[in-house]
Amino acid sequence: MGVSLIHDFHTLRTVSDARLDSVLDTAVDGIIVTDERGRVLMFNQACERLFGWSEDEILGRNITLLMPHSCAADHDGYISTYMATGVRKIIGIGREVLGQHREGTVFPIELSVGEANTPDGRQFIGILRDLRPRKEAEQRLNQLQTDLLHMARVSAMDEMGAALAHELNQPLTAVMLYLQAIARANAREARQGGGFSENTKLILDKAVREAERAGNIIQRMRQFVEKREPERRLLELNPLVDDAVELTMLGHRRGTRILRQLADDLPQVRVDPVQIQQIVVNLVRNALEVVKGVEAPEVRVVTRAIDGMVEMAVQDNGPGILPEAMENLFRAFATSKRTGLGLGLAISRTIAQNHSGDLVVDPGGSGRGACFILQLPAAKPETL
Repeated sequence: MGVSLIHDFHTLRTVSDARLDSVLDTAVDGIIVTDERGRVLMFNQACERLFGWSEDEILGRNITLLMPHSCAADHDGYISTYMATGVRKIIGIGREVLGQHREGTVFPIELSVGEANTPDGRQFIGILRDLRPRKEAEQRLNQLQTDLLHMARVSAMDEMGAALAHELNQPLTAVMLYLQAIARANAREARQGGGFSENTKLILDKAVREAERAGNIIQRMRQFVEKREPERRLLELNPLVDDAVELTMLGHRRGTRILRQLADDLPQVRVDPVQIQQIVVNLVRNALEVVKGVEAPEVRVVTRAIDGMVEMAVQDNGPGILPEAMENLFRAFATSKRTGLGLGLAISRTIAQNHSGDLVVDPGGSGRGACFILQLPAAKPETL
């Protein structure tokens, strides 16, 4: 009878231990049990995944093996102080600490520690949660908030640019009318034997031309920033490229050589002109940024017709694009610029693909600059 009870008790403990092991190994959080000297007594599968050590490798070893050196040096002192004074620093409180992977990677973890008095002495149970996913999510959220604030400022600047272009257009028109009135008055006086000197007339003609040029610039700016529904029509690509390059060069420091090789007799394309010019402006601006600091900086803009497509290529003589940057090159909010949003290339490719075309890149490197190529389908004869 006594032997049977002992056997039944041993069987119950074995079943109970198996259930406990199953629960511990299926737990999402890491669970570690140590003795009062810091030696590991239990190490579940979540801990194995978290730290890269197997249970067999870690059992009996000091838990400081799982900490960076700066934390490990203080751990045993914490335990000794708690055993002597009962003052808690982590036990029963929970806090964020640092763990160290077997390969040396240090990462944040949330640690909660409890204690238990057992027949084998005092033991400590630690529950650990990897904080990296939460930290990464917080970082992404903070970056997104920063990007949204930046976008709001950019949108406000767009509104200001449109308003400024509208307001400047009126005084510029007035200046042109006044200059033209002076020219007509001078012509009348010249017929009567008076009028300005030749030198003064040359200056007046230059003033009229510059006022007209300023008016054309303002008109292009208004067309570029105004909000409107996309409108596609049959157009020549070269004039769109010419106007966009001129707009991009406004206010840009001199010194960069801009070469335009625009092919003759290109097929027409059915496009929204403002959207296509948005792509050209973005590509040329990026190229101008890349060649800053390059000896003899140069940007080449080329148009051509190839296999039923009309292409516009922007080639710079910078260092090219690093291989590690290629994966995220067209992804929104991925940028190496301190002041950029990382939206330009993403939006440009979307516009190109919405026009049944594409935006592709030759990354260059090894002495060659990058080359971005806008591809648009040539309009078919029956659509002309």
